[in-house]
Amino acid sequence: MSELSKRSTVYFDPEIHRALRIMAASTHRSVSEFVNEAVRLALREDQEDLSAFEERVAEPTLSYEELLDDLKSHGKL
Repeated sequence: MSELSKRSTVYFDPEIHRALRIMAASTHRSVSEFVNEAVRLALREDQEDLSAFEERVAEPTLSYEELLDDLKSHGKL
């Protein structure tokens, strides 16, 4: 772990913690590495979602009711 790393306490469901420990041991990586990788992945997905929202901001909106009506009119419901 680098000198710039920050420490935090995370509480896992016991079965998830067990799976993480087993995965870490079998791949010679630490639980911290897996957690950091998962958080990076989640943040990257959020960034992609925000970019997609920005790209589609000018698109017309469709209410839920309009969507259901459209699905029904096309025989999907």
